[in-house]
Amino acid sequence: MESASELVYVVDDDRRVREALSVLLRANGRDVHVFNCGRAFLDSPRQDGVSCLVLDLRMPGMSGLEVQGLVSTDSHIPVIFISGMADVRSTVLAMKRGAVDFLTKPFDEDALMRAIDAALARAHVLRKAAEDTAALQALYGSLTPREQELLPLLAGGLLNKQAAAVLGITEYTVQVHRGHIMRKMQADSFAALVMLASKLQLETSSATTFGA
Repeated sequence: MESASELVYVVDDDRRVREALSVLLRANGRDVHVFNCGRAFLDSPRQDGVSCLVLDLRMPGMSGLEVQGLVSTDSHIPVIFISGMADVRSTVLAMKRGAVDFLTKPFDEDALMRAIDAALARAHVLRKAAEDTAALQALYGSLTPREQELLPLLAGGLLNKQAAAVLGITEYTVQVHRGHIMRKMQADSFAALVMLASKLQLETSSATTFGA
């Protein structure tokens, strides 16, 4: 794992906790940014890279659960909760929302470092998935409007002549478009093209209706 590209955010209203975590994490080779409240963290520009968030549950103003909810709407930063007074309801809710771990203060340093390692590993997976999705969307965006109409029909199982009938074009035109789609989507087989279409979650109701 490349630690140079990894960042740990710490959000806690207790200055002593922030300082202790900052020292611990830096001693373990981690790049750390600390914040004294959720709003300060949310208002701070995100650095490009892989990151995770160590988040206090109970803070004045915005709670940790509120921060987690806002973070999850616009980013994929895995969250580790820390709290001196955890209750079952908050713990369950945090974990349901995808928290990597929930540690009660005072927590074991090794347990925290294991949780951070797990969170950063998840962040790498999420980043790769986001990059793959963006690349696939870019390929799809390179298709013409007609090709975008045709792709779900073909992926949905229609033959060239059936897709031609649906779109009101000739079978030869479908064949030409199909070749362009394969090339632009970088699909080396029709099975690969179907898989890409599935990842895009394209609407295939027209194909289903035709075959019904």
